[in-house]
Amino acid sequence: MREPIRNRSLSKRGFVDFLATNRLSIALTSYQTGQLMLIGPLLDGRLSVFQRNFVRAMGLWATPQRLYLAAIAQIWRLENVLGQGQLANQQSLHYERLYVPRMAQTTGDVDAHELAVDGQDRLIFVNTKYSCLATLDTVHSFKPLWKPRFISKLAPEDRCHLNGLAMKDSAPKYVTAVSRCDVVDGWRERRHEGGILIDVENDRVVTEDLSMPHSPRLNAGTLWVLDSGRG
Repeated sequence: MREPIRNRSLSKRGFVDFLATNRLSIALTSYQTGQLMLIGPLLDGRLSVFQRNFVRAMGLWATPQRLYLAAIAQIWRLENVLGQGQLANQQSLHYERLYVPRMAQTTGDVDAHELAVDGQDRLIFVNTKYSCLATLDTVHSFKPLWKPRFISKLAPEDRCHLNGLAMKDSAPKYVTAVSRCDVVDGWRERRHEGGILIDVENDRVVTEDLSMPHSPRLNAGTLWVLDSGRG
């Protein structure tokens, strides 16, 4: 395994202590460098940063035992292979989770963004190229589940740049898109204004006053949206 990075070279004061006190680790992806990163505290006070390459790594969904990762043409499933009380690298680094790739389902280049698992144990992902929410299919690249009302047909044209997904009660609740467009790459001309948040349940545009919105999240009854075009 990769040698852990000492906390003084990467993190601000108190970050490692915060993770250790709250028994937290962080999993994140880097689209431009194509990496999955797992960050967490070690028993000796150092910060471990473990990296693996996945081309165009995007959406990530995590449970204590499983990771789902959207990449350029596959959606990967990684499983924790350690049992309760087991450690990896017991003599040195003491990892409590060891995620191993167990399946990669090929979707083709659908520009999959965020993903989640619903109450029926289905993996749902934002199929950005086809402007819809979709799930995996055993025969085809994907099975469409929902598209915005203003999208007239499913086509590999990235019409509105659908990207973010928020779940409520284990079902899709909100999605974000860069623009309300129904033409090929139409969102690109309005990327700095006209970003929308859509309520999936009733197919209603909640707001279209955002700038390149991403990553909607519901927490304690409050909806948060990254208005990334405005920082």
